[in-house]
Amino acid sequence: MRLVKELALVGVSLLLAFAVGALVAKVSGLSPLAVYRELVRGAFGDQYRIFQTLTQATPIMFTSLSFLLAFRCGLFNIGAEGQLYMGAFFGAWAGFTFVLPPYLHTAVALLVGALAGAFWGFIPAWLRARRGTNEFVTTMMFSYVAVYFTSWLVSPRGPYHGTQWANQTVRVLASAELPRFVRGMQLHWGLVIAGLFALFLWYFLFRTPRGYEIRAVGQNPRAAQYAGIDVPRVMILSLTLAGALAGLGGAAEILGTHRRFIEFFSPGYGWDGIAGGLIARAHPLAVIPAAILIGALRAGGMGMDRAGVAPSDFVTLLQGIVIFFLVAPELFRVFRRLRRERRVLVHSQP
Repeated sequence: MRLVKELALVGVSLLLAFAVGALVAKVSGLSPLAVYRELVRGAFGDQYRIFQTLTQATPIMFTSLSFLLAFRCGLFNIGAEGQLYMGAFFGAWAGFTFVLPPYLHTAVALLVGALAGAFWGFIPAWLRARRGTNEFVTTMMFSYVAVYFTSWLVSPRGPYHGTQWANQTVRVLASAELPRFVRGMQLHWGLVIAGLFALFLWYFLFRTPRGYEIRAVGQNPRAAQYAGIDVPRVMILSLTLAGALAGLGGAAEILGTHRRFIEFFSPGYGWDGIAGGLIARAHPLAVIPAAILIGALRAGGMGMDRAGVAPSDFVTLLQGIVIFFLVAPELFRVFRRLRRERRVLVHSQP
């Protein structure tokens, strides 16, 4: 019954979003029918465009899983973008530094990327659990640090500047590359890995004692502490694992799509992960269609821009409208829950 309600809510949100988008298009002097036709065609028009949609969706799946894991523990991991960048760079570093057999090299590079993301998530996790620092602020700050730190690493004055014409590393070794499904297409096996991790995270959260502890802390940390759960340890664990997921996504994106670390390679996959996690209502399996939807908006938006039916600014606006309407119900629930918890805390004080 709850699933039916959630699907109905998503459907209504989509209808409202497209209605508002059509109104904005009309006011802007554009044809709503042409805009939406090109949006669908750009995302699902043929095999190439479908593959582009799935390619865009793959890193968003990882960052959405990263956000929702921390969210289930009552934490806001706003730093998935930075964790993605750290995983991407160090995954690439392992890809062009180590000399290992194929497949083993890929696995090691992915593991190094996940560890880099985990480290970048551990620091704000420790600060939150041991010093009470707001993780919303620290993860966001660390995100910007990671983006510009990796940018310096591949700059002309950095130690890993690989080419003269762009700020990027050298290409990873062929043994480290993540295989692609079809020659000439960018869609790679990172999509399968993301799907497997969504399934694993569902099992972990809802079928294991550790997952129960994470959900218990997220619902009521004080009650969880009274029940004997080590709340700081659970917080550190969840945010560190969240960083590992984002870092793994960054490494997969580099090893599968770009084959080298490129400065500012991400168009905002970490931020899209926040939307993906909220659209999925923090359910790991629902992340898969949520990420595909956001990937379709990205791929379809690029198709609209190429076709000339709408300027790039309108494409960005339309994407924002759709994501806003899909995310708004879950945000409303979060704010209502926080307000209720605050009232309980105020009334419980002498």
